[in-house]
Amino acid sequence: MDWINYHHLLYFRTVAREGSITRASKTLRLAQPTISGQIRALEQSLGDRLFARQGRNLVLTDFGHIVYRFADEIFSLGQEMTEVLKEYPVERPQRVTIGTSHSVSPSLLYKFLSPFMEPADRVELICERDSTENLLARLEMQKIDVLLTDTPINTGGRSKVFNHLIGTSGVTVFCKEHVADQYRENFPKSLDGASWLLPIQSSASRRSLEEWFADSGIRPHVVVEFQDSALAEKCAQSGAGLFAGPSVIESEICHGLDVTIAGRIAGLVERSYAVTIDRRLRHPVVTRLVEQARQIVFHDSSSVPQADGPQGEEPPKDEAAA
Repeated sequence: MDWINYHHLLYFRTVAREGSITRASKTLRLAQPTISGQIRALEQSLGDRLFARQGRNLVLTDFGHIVYRFADEIFSLGQEMTEVLKEYPVERPQRVTIGTSHSVSPSLLYKFLSPFMEPADRVELICERDSTENLLARLEMQKIDVLLTDTPINTGGRSKVFNHLIGTSGVTVFCKEHVADQYRENFPKSLDGASWLLPIQSSASRRSLEEWFADSGIRPHVVVEFQDSALAEKCAQSGAGLFAGPSVIESEICHGLDVTIAGRIAGLVERSYAVTIDRRLRHPVVTRLVEQARQIVFHDSSSVPQADGPQGEEPPKDEAAA
């Protein structure tokens, strides 16, 4: 037997799935006589009839059923190979689209992404910064590969997403160098009445800070309430007030914004999450990002936990999953 013409085999499989040459021609965008001729050529090559006519439709013969099973397996395997190779590290750059909510510090995001910026690391990063709601919609439509946020996502059962805990960090208070001494002395009581740059009240980090203020007897003078942490970093750089940030990137914040450490808040924790539509991390670049962030940023050499619990959240040890 000669080698099988796989174009002929594809046309045969399409006719078998569609039930007629007319419908197959629309699917394949080929003329009906062309498909009919290819099917006859395949029958001659294989040595028997593949179809029998039943009314206006074509049905498979017993011989055709055998050929169809092999054809379906061949093209299904080819499709699977194509999907796998999309994620395989080949010579072309691997592409990943990352969405970051406004609450994620640009300094922290840069720390996450910096390992991929080496010339030898052939990764193409596409970063989108937007509201959590907009990014979640794009994640559900698979227009982004991962959503980075400081708060686990809970859609209330409307859709299925999974929160992968990347790591936790303490919280540090930053200020300009020329006022640092007055805040370092008798910290944190020295912060009472000071000017602050705070997240908007609906954010989880703002609620945590408000509780700490109340417990510590601190009455902040709020200069700016921000939704985008990029605005807070810009205002802090100009000396507009105190602001809080992740302790794991203290040096990056101090050097990048020309600020210094006023003190560290005992008991407060910030968390970072990678949100995906998969229970297990599958995209190779996203997996690397999470692993490297845990090791380089959060200094945790343990393996990355996979999503678990409601909405896929990896519940922190000191609180239940949302």
